Amino acid sequence: MHSPRVLFAAPASGSGKTTIVCGILRALKNRGKAVSAFKCGPDYIDPLFHERVVGVKSGTLDLFFSGEETLKRLYAQNADGSDCAVIEGVMGYYDGLSAASEQASTFSVAKALDTPVVLIVDARGQSLSALATLRGFLDFRPNSGVKGVIFNRMSEHVYKALKPEVEAMGIVPVGFVPKSDALMLESRHLGLVTPDEVNGLSEKLDALAALLSQTLDFDALDTLMQSAPALDATEAPKTPNMPKTVIAVARDEAFCFLYRDNLALLKRYNAELKLFSPLTDSRLPVGTQGIILPGGYPELYAKRLSENAAMREAIRTAIGNGMPCLAECGGFLYLHDTLSDMDGTPYPMCGVIKADAYRTQKLSRFGYITLSANADTAFFKAGETIKAHEFHYFESNDPGSAFSAVKPNGRDWTCMHANGNLLAGFPHLFYESNPKPVERFLRLAAKEV
Repeated sequence: MHSPRVLFAAPASGSGKTTIVCGILRALKNRGKAVSAFKCGPDYIDPLFHERVVGVKSGTLDLFFSGEETLKRLYAQNADGSDCAVIEGVMGYYDGLSAASEQASTFSVAKALDTPVVLIVDARGQSLSALATLRGFLDFRPNSGVKGVIFNRMSEHVYKALKPEVEAMGIVPVGFVPKSDALMLESRHLGLVTPDEVNGLSEKLDALAALLSQTLDFDALDTLMQSAPALDATEAPKTPNMPKTVIAVARDEAFCFLYRDNLALLKRYNAELKLFSPLTDSRLPVGTQGIILPGGYPELYAKRLSENAAMREAIRTAIGNGMPCLAECGGFLYLHDTLSDMDGTPYPMCGVIKADAYRTQKLSRFGYITLSANADTAFFKAGETIKAHEFHYFESNDPGSAFSAVKPNGRDWTCMHANGNLLAGFPHLFYESNPKPVERFLRLAAKEV
């Protein structure tokens, strides 16, 4: 498929990459482009921001979760119908699964998708030295893929002086971004949870897009995107013959961490997804046969979730009667006897998991993991694996022990509950890494097994 695309990377986190990418996305949208956005890595937050505030559809690209062929297929599925695609990198360009590895790095994604890269160099306190950073990233690996550069926090005067030097390197000078604290996005904004924040940030992004339209060369950027070669993506694997099912998916301010590709796989497997709100709805959607409770921010809404006793009872009764349920991280916390809010006040929750969930002062467990089932369950056979990710400051006094979790560095622990038709725990699962448990979930929902 022909898919104009570009990947924005940086030497390190904190270079202004996310702010600039969001401004470019808004500027392209304002120019009438149908844009698809992607974020490298396991993150939910940036894609959520792209969709809610920038107003473009967004997905995840991750080479720990999937191999190169699956990555290309998922990219092609999500970019289909768009005029162009903008990919935002993660961490430093070459940073991968370990300190000395480029595996699953932004660089590896750029190679897999054969995508031209624009390096965003934070030039604060620099002039000519910024070119040394650029040269280092060009030469660190053969075929680095870096085709252009944007200098962040640089004055127009310095940029014009450096532009001929950049061109002499064979790199496209896409432009500069002057220092403007008023238009920078704070990290808390990326985890925005209130409509008021969305409205205020939308205006801020319009101002940022207007600025970038003056300081970036969008014609040069378009030429770079058009230079991306056609992508040879494989077709999706043959879908098993699946029964029609109705799956209730929690989605509101408290539950919003959903991989687009997970939802797409459910739909491909003949599931009708009905969204509902544990915050405001009093019952599950009509016809519900299975429940998905994703991650999010239930701790910020613990009082409201607790006050909605009708929904808590509906979920407790449904699961108690054998309705299959997948609950991840925030959804797992919601199923506890109690959940403490950010101030440490405990509130009654669904009472499915006979334990209490509480806040800690540090990340309890985090990072990529491979989950392996310790015994046969309704969803997994013993020894079957699936790729996942953990990131949480909250803890449970019973995180479960149905699975062994192993990080790429070898650290391991046990986690998750797999009781009857319930699968619940802190890990966020990436369904495409092993669709078989999803198939079993849906067959359970249809009462085929």
